[in-house]
Amino acid sequence: MTYTSEQPITGLTLDPLGPHFGAEVLGLDLAAATDEELAAVRAALVDRKVLFFRGQGLDEDGQVALGRRLGELTVSHPVVGGVDEAHPEIYAIDSADNGFADVWHTDVTFMPRPPMGSILRAVSLPVSGGDTNWADSQLAYDSLAAPVRELVDQLTAMHDGTREFGYYLAQRRGGRGNVWEGETVTRLDPVEHPVIRVHPETGRKGIFVNPGFTSHIVGVSDAESRAILDLLYAHLTKPEHVIRHRWRAGDVAMWDNRGTAHYANRDYGSAHRVMHRITLRGDRPIGPAR
Repeated sequence: MTYTSEQPITGLTLDPLGPHFGAEVLGLDLAAATDEELAAVRAALVDRKVLFFRGQGLDEDGQVALGRRLGELTVSHPVVGGVDEAHPEIYAIDSADNGFADVWHTDVTFMPRPPMGSILRAVSLPVSGGDTNWADSQLAYDSLAAPVRELVDQLTAMHDGTREFGYYLAQRRGGRGNVWEGETVTRLDPVEHPVIRVHPETGRKGIFVNPGFTSHIVGVSDAESRAILDLLYAHLTKPEHVIRHRWRAGDVAMWDNRGTAHYANRDYGSAHRVMHRITLRGDRPIGPAR
């Protein structure tokens, strides 16, 4: 599906940020949106992968209510508790509590069923800096050379959350995390996912490894694993595969976790930055060879 600037699609007006990836949804109040409008948002999200909504008035209750209308919410995170007892679904990314995301990653790929999507709301922003970048993993896959696509289609990789969250689980949660997929998280065992993920709704292939959580490729040497991952990471984050969002008060972003990776710039010094994220329950990633 092709869009031009401010072209309506099933009741929405989208201002695309690139030819194939990302769009700002114009003139929609998420708190007052009809079921038909949110169905159109969900369809646009699958197609454009990242959507932005300016000037929203959502609070914690409104963010959770919106998420429930779009899908099944998870708890805040497998390891990190919710923002408060009334909102166990909200993950507070707070720079005052080491809440940084300055490494390319796809959310929670260290679990067997990573979230389908994420909804992020700006709560407190620095005067400048703190932009977020998203990479289109499907466009990146499509632009790989054919022999490279043939190689990576066959590979699987391990994802491990221990480096980022092992200390938090052990020291701050006393070894007892949240209930995720019906089980209390007490350890972060590595999980295996295909290097290339087939999107369950569109059938498109996308690169599904990320520097934040992927530890290595299975069945190859360490040197081969590093070389293949470095190639994929460099290719995924080429400028033509990336969009960048400068946050304003009231902004909400949604993205499809099955076809993107993202990175939050840590360029605001000691200024305070707080974002609230909720995630929609996903499914087990499937690769081309499965």
